[in-house]
Amino acid sequence: MARPIKETPELYGKDAERFEKLISKARPATDDEKARARKAYEVMKSISNFQW
Repeated sequence: MARPIKETPELYGKDAERFEKLISKARPATDDEKARARKAYEVMKSISNFQW
C-alpha cells in the first residue's frame, strides 16, 4: 500500500522571494533542450515493453 502524500510546506521570507523570481522568469525550452528530451523519450520508449 502506498504511503500518504505529505502536505507541501509553505515558503516564507527569502525562500519565497527567490521562488517567485524563478517562476516569473520562465522561458520556453530551447530547440536543443527539446531534442535532448525527445531523444531520452525515444530511448525509454525503446526499452519499455508495456502492453496496452
